[in-house]
Amino acid sequence: MNVRKLYTELSGWLKIGLGVKRWMLVILLGLLLVSIGLTMLVLDLYRAPYTEPLILNLLSLAALRFLPRLLRVTIFIGGGLIVFSYGIWGLNRALLRPFLRPGSRVVEELTRYRQKEQGPRIAAIGGGHGLSTLLRGLKAYTHNLSAIVTVADDGGSSGRLRQSFGILPPGDIRNCLAALSDDEGLLTQLFQYRFSGAPDLAGHSFGNLFLTALADLTGSFEQAIVESGRVLSVHGRVYPSTTHDVRLVADVMLPAMAAPLRVEGESKIPQVAGRVRRVWLEPNNPPAFPPALRAILTADLIVIGPGSLYTSILPNLLVRDILEALKVARAPKIYVCNIATQSGETDFYTCLEHVQAIEEHVGEDFFDVILCNDFHELELPPGVRWVNVDERSRADRRVYCADLVDRAHPWRHDAQKLARVIMEIYQEKTGPLRDS
Repeated sequence: MNVRKLYTELSGWLKIGLGVKRWMLVILLGLLLVSIGLTMLVLDLYRAPYTEPLILNLLSLAALRFLPRLLRVTIFIGGGLIVFSYGIWGLNRALLRPFLRPGSRVVEELTRYRQKEQGPRIAAIGGGHGLSTLLRGLKAYTHNLSAIVTVADDGGSSGRLRQSFGILPPGDIRNCLAALSDDEGLLTQLFQYRFSGAPDLAGHSFGNLFLTALADLTGSFEQAIVESGRVLSVHGRVYPSTTHDVRLVADVMLPAMAAPLRVEGESKIPQVAGRVRRVWLEPNNPPAFPPALRAILTADLIVIGPGSLYTSILPNLLVRDILEALKVARAPKIYVCNIATQSGETDFYTCLEHVQAIEEHVGEDFFDVILCNDFHELELPPGVRWVNVDERSRADRRVYCADLVDRAHPWRHDAQKLARVIMEIYQEKTGPLRDS
């Protein structure tokens, strides 16, 4: 660093209104008092004759002459250390005040931050509102979150932008970024804002348009995700499972047909009144996004779901590289089953049938833990049914049941409940959380 740059850096701290200059002066005063005391101590040790320093008279401290010299040395050093410590405390408060929550203390915020910074590495896989709910809860425990999101969405605002600009569908990625935001305040609400009225903008969310614009400016959708994360003060990472343009295709059995009907498009599959037999991607072997693979292989815990079974969860697992990484990963794999059935996808499905549908595509005994909700005492909207944990489901040793319901929206998971139970399972599987 040259002299000019050093001068610019130091002079910046002397600007009016920063609230740090006073504390710098307090720190300097503390250092001065300690220096005087140390000087006295050195002269006493060497028994060198000396007169009282001029600074004592200037500070009107000459009245201490009636005290033994060693006691005065102790007073100067002790007092200087107290003043110095007070200055350091005040300077820290001044620097950290913009980042403190109302009513919180610096030590509390610092402790909370360090605990999250050293929290477990968790890879969460899925899409839709289920994944964002999961992330919103887990961010209270760790900053080391990686969300791996499906890119098969072709409906709504995401589908329109995908068709018009040739980018990956931004909707699920936008939801995950908003959920991981350190402060879900006005800026995050703006990111989630959805336009209405004007035909060209109706249905689009601001965040989708923002990601699309950033992708054009940076020349990369992946870089647009990174920059959006910085804007929203995101702790964690959001990755597409693949950066290739893929379509989701399904074979659906209809009651009056002997052969399955082929349905193309993620948004069209739930609209067909039938039972999904299998789903696949076209092209059928897209390469995975390398950072997503790295997140899976280095994770301490892998959580799959909640989310739409065939259109949010399976599209990620159908990326062959993602599936192979999951099979060799050492981290425990938890599947979070939906609380309620989804019309057109999982009508009348039990918890175990959700798992069987996935394992028919990826192989048996894929999950270490199957997390299900067992609280069914609230009323659901018409046409929505609980995902029951029947006797066959309970007989599976991997099934873990808990109350996971959001009382205000009983067909959804409560973010805090879900995250707390997942962290309890993690501790059971791996031992106590690492100390901060």
